[in-house]
Amino acid sequence: MNQDRRQIIVKEIDHWRRSKLLPDQYCDFLLNLYADQETSAQIRGSHHGTVGKAVAAVQRATGMQWLLTFGTFTFISFVVLYFNEFHPLMQMGIVAGSTVVLLWIGQRLRSRSEAAGLTLTGLGMLLLLGGGLYMLDLHGMEHWGWRPGLLAGCSLMWVIYGIKGRIPVLHACGWLAAILVYASLLARFTSDSSWYEIQLYWLPVACLFGWGSWFVHRWSKPVSAVFFFVCAIVWFMPELYAMMFAEEALLLQAQLIAKIAAGGGVLFLMRKQWMVWVA
Repeated sequence: MNQDRRQIIVKEIDHWRRSKLLPDQYCDFLLNLYADQETSAQIRGSHHGTVGKAVAAVQRATGMQWLLTFGTFTFISFVVLYFNEFHPLMQMGIVAGSTVVLLWIGQRLRSRSEAAGLTLTGLGMLLLLGGGLYMLDLHGMEHWGWRPGLLAGCSLMWVIYGIKGRIPVLHACGWLAAILVYASLLARFTSDSSWYEIQLYWLPVACLFGWGSWFVHRWSKPVSAVFFFVCAIVWFMPELYAMMFAEEALLLQAQLIAKIAAGGGVLFLMRKQWMVWVA
């Protein structure tokens, strides 16, 4: 039997399996007769879920692939166990290099699996922030400015990479991190602020993001939608900031109700404009 006819028969058996025309054990028996071992393992793996695919992949793995897999696992374990003993520059290189590798792999995977690619990208960004915070604690860098500085650097990278990689969630997280940095700066360098001063700290920022949403919508609707979302968050930040940092948060509930009513009114009156920005 030539190879072309054998492939036709194998495809027909696969069609019978998918259509439930024959029980799986009969299809396996026919595959053993007409298909080679590798093709049979691939077809079975595709119908037995993740476990079946993993088993098929293990069966096809070469000695070099096994060596690379266990070598990589051993190297990662060594780095994790002895990370504290490395020189600070080497620690920084490991964190930065690992972040770059995760981002590169995540970008490569996105063409095949969006969820897997975004997961690795998110892990890379969290590794950058978490590794930086861990190193600050490890080396006793307790000055107030280190943590906001690290968060500001991460937020800048998240915004840039989120726009370039077309990841709106990461883009929005970058701006939210920048908002936290701004709030920490206000709490550090201002005191005994009146309610109207707190409003003045935040409302111009909200207007700036609203203007940015209008300005960029002609070039990028996802970026415009992120700006609009951040604008809505910053609109209510004076009340949240007063709740967390202000010593006397007078009439906070009344302010919040007034802000909700004012924001809802603006959204209603400008609904034809802002829907174009974000949709």
